[in-house]
Amino acid sequence: MTSFATHLECSRGGEDFQIDTLQQTCIIDGGPLLVRYDLERVHEAMQREMLARRPASLWRYRELLPFEDAERIVTLGEPLTPLLDARRIGDELDLPDLRVKDEGLLPTGTFKARGAAVGVTRALELGVSTIALPTAGNAGAAWAAYGARAGIRVVVVMPDTTPQTIVRETASYGAEVYLVPGSIADAGAVVKRACTERGWYDASTLKEPYRIEGKKTMGFELAEQLEWKLPDVIVYPTGGGVGLIGMWKGFAELREIGWIAHDDMPRFVAAQATGCAPIVRAFESGANESEPWPDPKTFAAGIRVPKALGDFLVLRALRESSGIALAVTDDEMRDMMRLVGTMEGMLVCPEGAAAIAAAAKLRRDGWIRDDESVVVFNTGSGLKYAESLQGEAARRLDAGALPDA
Repeated sequence: MTSFATHLECSRGGEDFQIDTLQQTCIIDGGPLLVRYDLERVHEAMQREMLARRPASLWRYRELLPFEDAERIVTLGEPLTPLLDARRIGDELDLPDLRVKDEGLLPTGTFKARGAAVGVTRALELGVSTIALPTAGNAGAAWAAYGARAGIRVVVVMPDTTPQTIVRETASYGAEVYLVPGSIADAGAVVKRACTERGWYDASTLKEPYRIEGKKTMGFELAEQLEWKLPDVIVYPTGGGVGLIGMWKGFAELREIGWIAHDDMPRFVAAQATGCAPIVRAFESGANESEPWPDPKTFAAGIRVPKALGDFLVLRALRESSGIALAVTDDEMRDMMRLVGTMEGMLVCPEGAAAIAAAAKLRRDGWIRDDESVVVFNTGSGLKYAESLQGEAARRLDAGALPDA
């Protein structure tokens, strides 16, 4: 390859595999594969100061992304997402140094665009003609959009409880959408059979190595926006956990090339819903992997994942960073959606609200200390969940009447 990517590595056993093949998971133990780079060459070829002269998109970190030809990247104009001070809600929650990184401004309205942009770019380079994936929410829409951009067929299987706005959006990009009873695990079983029997490219979470490479750019952006000093705490809504794993991997790469200090490690928090909290249960029990969550229920579709393929990596990142996993209720999410909207003018998605509610709990419990900086990720626009938006009902005015004084 002409990029700095050198090989794929099994995240379980550490075996190496060639990067220029369609191999998606480890042939030995089925573990997710991670892209590895020649970081010594990256260090020699790239300085932080160069970024300011590059376009303000995730592709500015190209030396740490796995693609060969810049002329063939599949892009919908991914901007750098804002890191917003949240002073009013921070004062309300006793989190004076609270910031929200708002991923809702990406194409298709969620952070899933990052993984789809890099994943579809690499699929195109590898000659893929049909991509299939299950989704509990927004990944299907993102891969459908970037698949359309690349001219690749996309087949998406969703639980029949997926919000209708997202179902229609996915179909609007030309994807073939199927609904099945059950959870994303049931949708994943259908995709697995179809890919095995028909030779399609399985883009399920961590069933291919490249989605995570797009997601890690959240961490690169955050480090750059904070002038290469990471926050004390990062709170991330966790379903499949790829964003958290990606940032953990990305920070390790930044330390290796000397862009952040070797002792600069934020404490990661995995925020889940009480109705679907397999990572929380595994973390609290000291387990290295989670058990499938029976009958997952939460209106936050993006974290309604009963068993993540990369759960052992999420748990490893939490423990290595002295982090924690915490669940909040749907009512706490709804209350937080409303509070953030009325106090900050941010229309956060239920998953983002779960992360802010988790931060509030951890501050009340003293786990987050007085002087600590906290970054919470809002992973998508609340507009993607129109039926779940919070607020008072509109009041009717009779002809000639005025609003209340």
